[in-house]
Order: sequence, then structure tokens, then C-alpha cells
Amino acid sequence: MKEKIILIGGGGHCNAVIDVIEQEGKFDIVGIIDKKELVGKEVLGYKILGSDEDLEDLHKQYKYALITVGQIKSSEVRIKLFETLKRLGYTLPVIISPLAYVSKHSRLGEGTIIMHHALVNANAVIGKNCIINSKALIEHDAIIGDYCHISTGAIVNGGVQVKETTFYGSNSTCKEYTQVSGFVKAGSVVK
Repeated sequence: MKEKIILIGGGGHCNAVIDVIEQEGKFDIVGIIDKKELVGKEVLGYKILGSDEDLEDLHKQYKYALITVGQIKSSEVRIKLFETLKRLGYTLPVIISPLAYVSKHSRLGEGTIIMHHALVNANAVIGKNCIINSKALIEHDAIIGDYCHISTGAIVNGGVQVKETTFYGSNSTCKEYTQVSGFVKAGSVVK
């Protein structure tokens, strides 16, 4: 029997996460937590069950949760949600698309999601509550700090250190063994 999971945030990123969770097949999605005024509406057929205020009560029934709020300008909301969920006792699993490749020699932190067609190579380390988006490449020996979003089609070359809370934009790339932090806009080349 599959474990049940609730998703926190019902926006665009939630749509993509739902697809990955359905493809992975390890969890049954119970529903979504979002703004109070959205309760009762649906996202891809899953009901919005409640708001952040309901998380404590829901934990009596469900032990798994995943943050499905995206991250572009700031990681602040994802950090706050992560801390709240941990304080309430939720388990935040690692979710890996069956269409992704993740080396058995890599390490992934709790609450991280690896989206469709992403590649995580040997000896890469990815922190907690990260988004490794569709078609992103995390090369050997790269270190991705906590609360990072490596966006679609981005390339993190070998030995690169991406500092905590960094947004690394779509189709960005960087020279090997560099340090990256802050906001890297789409299409950037980081030297």
C-alpha cells in the first residue's frame, strides 16, 4: 500500500510535481494546502483541503508532506514552510522522477525533488528542500546547498558549489569548480 502525502502550494510548480509523483508511483496524493479562499478548488483533480492553519490537524492523519511552492525571486517561503513542517513532525521525502537519472553515488537531502529528465551524476551532493528542475544537469562532485532551485535545462559543471538559497536560471551554465550564489538569471554563463 502506498503512503499518503499532502502537497503544500497549489500553483504552477505544483502541477509539475503532481506529474512527477504520479509517475514515480510511491505516494498517493491526498490533497493540497493553499490559501483559505481556494479551499474546495482542484489542481489536476486533487482538492485543496485547507490552508497552513490546518497543517497541525492534518498531521494526525498524514505524516508525509512536500513543498510544491516554486522558487524564483526568493527561497523565503519555501524555507518558512520547511521549518513549519519539520516543527509539526512531518517527513519530507525525496521525490525522483523515473525519467531522471540519479547516480547511486550521489546524496540528496530531505524534501528535494528531481524532475523529469534531470541528471545527477556521481559524488554530487544536493541539500534539503531543493528543486532540480526538468533537464537540469548536476555534474560529478558538484555541491548544491539547501533551498536551491536549479532551473530547467541548467548545467552545473563538475566540482561547482552552488551556495544555499541560490536560484540558478534556465539554460545557465558555469565553469567547473566555481562558486555560485544569489540569483543567476536565465541563459547566464558563470565564470
